[in-house]
Amino acid sequence: NKFRRQAPIGPYIVDFVCMAQQLIVEVDGSQHQQQTQYDDERTQALESNGYRVIRFWNTEVLSDLESVADAILQELEGGEPSP
Repeated sequence: NKFRRQAPIGPYIVDFVCMAQQLIVEVDGSQHQQQTQYDDERTQALESNGYRVIRFWNTEVLSDLESVADAILQELEGGEPSP
């Protein structure tokens, strides 16, 4: 599965998207703590167009990339997380 970075989808620019799976991965910094309503509305709009959206904090990506990668892989496979 191929991901594109900073891809336009409608009026939004998403961090990463796998078009084949319609999966969007967003990496949020601290500024997103102040814009949760906008993020929620944006996620709802993207989901209403058939996309799945998963979000990670940038600190998660930097400190535990393996877990983030595992979560993305699980989402792509449509399965439950492994124990």
